[in-house]
Amino acid sequence: MVPTPFGLRLAGAAALSLCAAPALAEHTPLTLQDITVSAEAEPSLTVPSFEAAEERLSRTPGAVKAVPAEDYRDGRATNLKDVLDFVPGVFVQPKYGQEDLRLSIRGSGLSRNFHLRGIRLLIDGIPINEADGGGDPQEIDPLTFRYTEVYRGANALQYGAASLGGAINFVSPTGYNAPSYLSRVEIGSFGTKRVQLAAGGVEGKWDYYASPTYSSSDGYRDHTEQDYLRFSGNLGYRVSPQVETRFYLNLNTIDQDIPSSLTKAQALTSPQSTQTSSFTQDTARDIDSIRVANRTSFFLGDWDVMLGASYTNKDLFHPLSFGVIDNSYENAGLYARGTQEGELFGNRSRITLGANVIAGINRARIWQNIGGSRGSIQFNDVDEKSYNYELYGEIEQYLITGIALIAGAQLNHSIRELDDNQLSNGDDTGRKTFTSFNPKLGVLWDVAEDAQLFANVSRSSEPPTFSELNPSSAPGFADLDPQEAWTAEIGTRGGNEWIGWDLSLYRAWIENELQLFVTPGSGQGGFALNADETIHQGIELGLNVKLLDGLFAAPGDDKLFWRQAYTLNDFHFDGDAAFGDNELPGAPKHFLRTELRYENEDGFYIAPNAEWVPEGYHVDNANTDAFKTEHYVIYGVKAGYDFGNGLSVYADGRNLLDRTYISNTNARPMATAADALYNPGDGRALYVGMEIRF
Repeated sequence: MVPTPFGLRLAGAAALSLCAAPALAEHTPLTLQDITVSAEAEPSLTVPSFEAAEERLSRTPGAVKAVPAEDYRDGRATNLKDVLDFVPGVFVQPKYGQEDLRLSIRGSGLSRNFHLRGIRLLIDGIPINEADGGGDPQEIDPLTFRYTEVYRGANALQYGAASLGGAINFVSPTGYNAPSYLSRVEIGSFGTKRVQLAAGGVEGKWDYYASPTYSSSDGYRDHTEQDYLRFSGNLGYRVSPQVETRFYLNLNTIDQDIPSSLTKAQALTSPQSTQTSSFTQDTARDIDSIRVANRTSFFLGDWDVMLGASYTNKDLFHPLSFGVIDNSYENAGLYARGTQEGELFGNRSRITLGANVIAGINRARIWQNIGGSRGSIQFNDVDEKSYNYELYGEIEQYLITGIALIAGAQLNHSIRELDDNQLSNGDDTGRKTFTSFNPKLGVLWDVAEDAQLFANVSRSSEPPTFSELNPSSAPGFADLDPQEAWTAEIGTRGGNEWIGWDLSLYRAWIENELQLFVTPGSGQGGFALNADETIHQGIELGLNVKLLDGLFAAPGDDKLFWRQAYTLNDFHFDGDAAFGDNELPGAPKHFLRTELRYENEDGFYIAPNAEWVPEGYHVDNANTDAFKTEHYVIYGVKAGYDFGNGLSVYADGRNLLDRTYISNTNARPMATAADALYNPGDGRALYVGMEIRF
């Protein structure tokens, strides 16, 4: 895939920034789980160690969490649900297959269950979303990351993000911390097969990490076969003790058959079925993508500076019942961030300044679908162009010992342009610009060595993506405003040998919330709209307790842990003319993940777990009770043994009682019994695997 003139022009754009990541607290970083993460002999300058990430996150005045790979690699680790299940405030549920899912934080992109919005996805601090803000989580392979950082809401400002959902940063292994060799094999229910190979090392000033993975499955539901071939790798060069550059390569070849959504009755009585059109039209989502990026870190005086660049080329071939979506994307960006730590007014301070320039073009075409292939009739041919310019900064200043004030802001200017190359069905050509200023003010109080209180108030703004702007029965762009919100958050976190906690309470006052109700390209106009005023508020609780130490052996030789992640979602209209104070559709009010884990020094562990949704949720703005989803509890267990010589084995059982339940839904203003809005979760499944590393 050769860069087009568009990509070359963008690569010539300039972005300059300085950024800081100050040290606030002097206590040990707070964690919610008693896990072991190996330290690095010589840490990379471009990719922080897990320990450094935890220490940095512990100084954030809001809801954040770091998830080490060791926390999920001891069982099936296929999609982002496996990674994020125990992060409160994050709602991630599969739609079909093993890797297509809905990802939402604090109700971001609530009404859509495809092509996420409202969350910035990054690899090592460099964005991987499309330039218009959309994203495809199925391109993320959990096995190829060392740890994951989750920034809920305004806590993602340090990466320039100012959206309701925040950001998720996937951090790569490097040659300094990756095993010299790793192989992993997994088989399981529904014809699942998964293989990973990986290698890493250091050669003089160079270090490297490379990992191809392959997975295939027949799927639980009819017409959900999948084949995923992916590669993730990076190559670093230590120019000097204070300068390091790192190059990244990510490749994806994804072939995913997709079924239809079902009516509620079908989902609960025939959960493995799909509509006949799924077969006759051979509906699918096939992606081929290549991403190259660079991140360079160096010291300029007392500034720690990061410069980055990325380029992505992606082809999407997406047969659906109404036609074949045939898209070709190019996205590129330049990024800069700098950090200065020191003293101001006699107290410790940290300054962060940064800039992002991100642009992209999508050649979007829709063709007649003939058995899953492009027919001779073309329905649509447009060029969608996105340009984003972001400046951001943050200062964290200790007022007195143990109390820090954090103030920051983001300035964003976004442009959306569309050129219509096929005027026979009307001219959709258009251009919109969006400019926003998003301030943040927070406070962090180190109450004790192992406890903190925090609070913040922030503004967020999200311009519409092309999924909302373009597909409309009327010519031109949809008449949409950016989604804007003010969010207030308070919370506490802390931990010691026996207990760890992470509690956040937030309330967001949202104007013009973007709602998406029908599949793009379906021919139904007005599928995207702005709600007037809405409220998103909730409670996010992570809790880890060591119940026993020395259950069957001497203290320290075996332990019993209980961990849970509870989320209260209260999302509703606020005096809407049509829907009053009705609940917003798309997510359960209560969501709980809980696990009891026993482990001993010999390497054995067993962890029964449960997922509980105590009441169903609405699928329409009208809150029609007959079409709510049903409450459910599903049980699982994972167990394994680490032989201590680099060999480990595991078994992971899911939905052990084979409960039929609805995992994921679409949304409507007003639902009917005929609406196919529901996607059932997988039935009983067992996966077993083996990993060798040295």
